Parts: sequence; C-alpha cells; structure tokens
Amino acid sequence: VQLVESGGGLVQAGGSLRLSCAASGRTFSTIAMGWFRQAPGKEREFVAAISRNGGNTAYADSVKGRFTISRDNAKNTVYLQMNSLKPDDTAVYYCAANRLITTIQRAYDYWGQGTQVTVSS
Repeated sequence: VQLVESGGGLVQAGGSLRLSCAASGRTFSTIAMGWFRQAPGKEREFVAAISRNGGNTAYADSVKGRFTISRDNAKNTVYLQMNSLKPDDTAVYYCAANRLITTIQRAYDYWGQGTQVTVSS
C-alpha cells in the first residue's frame, strides 16, 4: 500500500485545515486508516482512526470535538478535518494503513511520508 498525504500548511490559531491521504496498491475498502502526528522533540502519537467502511472512528482526547476523520472509498482517500487549531497541534502528520481499526501505532503496517502542519499563535 502506498500512501501520500497532502493539505498541510501554515495556519493561524483558531483556523482550519483539511488533510488528505490518497492510497493505492490495495483495495481501499479492505484497510482501516489512521492519522498520527509528531511534534518537534516528541514521540509520534495517535490522532484519529477510521474503520474500513467508515462506521467506526476513534480520536485522541486532545483532538476530540475539533478534528474529524472521514473516508471516501470511491476515491481511495481518507481525510482529517482539523478545526479550532492550536499551536500545540503543530506537527508532521502521517497517515497509516492497517487491516483493522486501532489506536496502536505499532500495529500499522504502511505509512505515508508526512505533511507539515504549523499553527501560529
């Protein structure tokens, strides 16, 4: 599975961004997807995950109510809508693929190259 993220950039605090992750190499509807992020000097952490049919989602407490994960299986793409962004959300954001929905980072088999999100105060 090949994953390519896009949509990162620089935004002011309180603003919004939508990240996209395009997948190829495997039938998209057979894989669950997740978003992770890594801030400078910190470990990579879980952000959100979505099941194969989009019926189940999971979020880190730090983004609940602000971020929304969704997917379009016809377009082989998963999205992360990020609203009310804070400077603490500044990080490289990665999408990842796994057979089943999980919040556990080491369970994911495939990773994208990441996209930078910078939130200014």
